[in-house]
Amino acid sequence: MHYGGIYEDEIVGKAYDRRLMGRFVGYLRPYRWLVAVTLILLPPMAAARLAQPYLLKIAIDNHIVKGEMEGLPLLAGWFILLILAESLFTYAQVWLLQYVGQKVMFDLRLALFSHVQRMPASFFDRTPTGSLVTRLTSDVEVLGEMFAAGIITIVGDIMVLAGIIGIMLWMNLKLSLITFSVLPLLVWVAFTFRRRMREAFRQVRARLANLNAFLAESIGGMAVVQLFNRQAREREEFTRLNAAYRDANLPVISWDAALYALVETLSSIAVGIIVWYGGGEILQGALTFGALVAFIQYIEKFFSPIRDLSAKYSVMQGAMAALERIFNLLDNDHLPSSKESPLPSGEGGRRPGEGPIERIQFRDVWFAYSGDDYVLKGFDLTIRRGETVALVGETGGGKTTVTRLLSRLYDTQRGSISFDDTDIRDIPLKTLRARIGVVLQDPYLFTGSIEFNISLGDENARRRVEEAARIVGADRFIRQLPNSYREEVRERGVNLSAGERQLISFARAVAFDPEILVLDEATASIDTASERLIQEGLRGLMAGRTSLVVAHRLSTIQDADRIVVIHRGEKMEEGSHQELLAKRGLYYRLYQLQFRD
Repeated sequence: MHYGGIYEDEIVGKAYDRRLMGRFVGYLRPYRWLVAVTLILLPPMAAARLAQPYLLKIAIDNHIVKGEMEGLPLLAGWFILLILAESLFTYAQVWLLQYVGQKVMFDLRLALFSHVQRMPASFFDRTPTGSLVTRLTSDVEVLGEMFAAGIITIVGDIMVLAGIIGIMLWMNLKLSLITFSVLPLLVWVAFTFRRRMREAFRQVRARLANLNAFLAESIGGMAVVQLFNRQAREREEFTRLNAAYRDANLPVISWDAALYALVETLSSIAVGIIVWYGGGEILQGALTFGALVAFIQYIEKFFSPIRDLSAKYSVMQGAMAALERIFNLLDNDHLPSSKESPLPSGEGGRRPGEGPIERIQFRDVWFAYSGDDYVLKGFDLTIRRGETVALVGETGGGKTTVTRLLSRLYDTQRGSISFDDTDIRDIPLKTLRARIGVVLQDPYLFTGSIEFNISLGDENARRRVEEAARIVGADRFIRQLPNSYREEVRERGVNLSAGERQLISFARAVAFDPEILVLDEATASIDTASERLIQEGLRGLMAGRTSLVVAHRLSTIQDADRIVVIHRGEKMEEGSHQELLAKRGLYYRLYQLQFRD
């Protein structure tokens, strides 16, 4: 089973609605005036709703029962106006609420995406892509459902409930108290369901994230699944996760249905009490027929927002579970430390980290991806301006880790890396990475044109796109495409060969004109003919630049100024190609293995 274990999305522990809503209200502050207008609409809307049953009472007692039609059309007109007013206020309030909801969801998605962009590489090593996508889309969308359900109208519902209670107590105290005898049971049901529904919704959100994470991984590796005939096994795993998501939803459905049914039952019981007791009061002359009709109308209007509240309660619990997961991600503060503003100017008015880099130094660098399993152990290396230094060694020896530490995808546990005398941790990340161009073994291309994939939308890089492609030899195949540089690249560049994708990534590095080049197995996917073209382009590209090259194919780095042999995280040998061959050490053995034939 390739899925599960570390990929299982966590189900967070106890949470407090007040704390979550308090943080969420912060996202409403920019739109507080729109929220205020929404709240202002609630009293007249509630008043229009509350006045309708009382108008019926007047019409029945003063006109219909007495057989006096005079004034009845006027009351009917007022009744229609109240209905129209309630409809108009409801429309305006719902529209404003939905508008604010869309604004808030936009801000939340932006905050989440910006936060994810700042997370270190180690975060993505342990967090499935599907889980993050769920938080940025589905979890935020649940908050939209909360606005769609009219969460702010709960205030209006409470106003209506309070108004109904007040009017009913004023109209007939004894009948009101008897009718409200069902309320303690209603309160107990609400509090009992609260905890159970929250836990159910937590399970739903977590299981959905697991399902999305599996789908992202399985679809991304579909070629491997098909080539190794693993469709049945993947279908079994999807069935398991799909069933877990379905089963997590069943308690939500059950509790939601039970809550709605109980509210309906209590509403019917309350109406029955009114008819039974109110009918007796009418026979004794203590209650008018119009008042009884009004009471029935009020009790219907009383339980109508409660029925709505039960539905909104279900949405609210889902929203609380989603907020837990959203804020859990936002509270993940394992961000790489970095200076947000330039350091004070040094000698000659130049700030540290600015100006030409004369020397890159790795001093006693220790690094482990997890625990004390160190990938680099006391690594030392000095790279001077304009040098090309190659790193070679067995797979897993720590070569790529050196390049990742230089770009601060990870930070060292011990030791330091510096540009001249400035620790790279004291240089703003944006400034640091702008000076380093990286070409990876597996280039990543985005959906869009070839021109966009080379420039990544940067205006300065856009002006150098064609020149960069010419330097690395990419223009030869690009100009043969139907739309040349405007040719559309499909998802992950599947309509291009591996060599063509790598050539584009080379052109991308050249277009950004970096001071330092990092080539991590950059020619591994290039055929021999393309490699010769690239080697020619790289000579011009590397001229005057500091280059750090990771390679398994020793033929690609024989012209490097220095070659560093890394073995099990330690620097074992260092020198030129000929010097290392003469030593007959590790490099010599590696060379013999590759060129034995």
